[in-house]
Amino acid sequence: MTIKYAEFVVSNSNVEKCPKSSLPEYAFIGRSNVGKSSLINMLTSRKSLAKTSGKPGKTQLINHFLINKNWHLVDLPGYGYARVSKTAKKTFQKFITQYFSHREQLVTAFVLVDIRHKPQPIDLDFMTWLGENNIPFSIIFTKADKLKPKAIENHVNDYKTVMLEFWEDMPNYFITSSSKSLGKDEVLGYIQSLNENLK
Repeated sequence: MTIKYAEFVVSNSNVEKCPKSSLPEYAFIGRSNVGKSSLINMLTSRKSLAKTSGKPGKTQLINHFLINKNWHLVDLPGYGYARVSKTAKKTFQKFITQYFSHREQLVTAFVLVDIRHKPQPIDLDFMTWLGENNIPFSIIFTKADKLKPKAIENHVNDYKTVMLEFWEDMPNYFITSSSKSLGKDEVLGYIQSLNENLK
């Protein structure tokens, strides 16, 4: 898939105000410092479609982007480590839950995980929640350019070992680097195949 059109549509904190269209949606979510905005910009070949920041927790709203005029990319707030008040964090954690619970247009979620770190309970707990709520998802390992190939393999295997203790199969996953455009074709190709299956 080549992205020729990418446009910001709307930001909001109320799932009821999300676009009313029936276009398929793909939601991107992860810890606040995982490189989500950089990944979205890399996938869409836009330098500033999603706002990047040195401060974790910049995204605090549900952000819809219209891609190729036939599907929505949804940028969701990060979970954990955001430098915001506990009250603010509870507020946007609530509408993350509401989004996943009520948004019928959602085809799948992409959970972003920093490949440099061992499996983190906060990521594992969130993926467990998705599984318990029958929400399909893939893992996107980010920042692969920061590690050597053997270390990448080892860290992915660490995730497999931990997840297969509770899951029948390792979820679908992608290895990416925003700075190297690694994984771009694979992620977009996967979205394209899901879109085609919806027709």
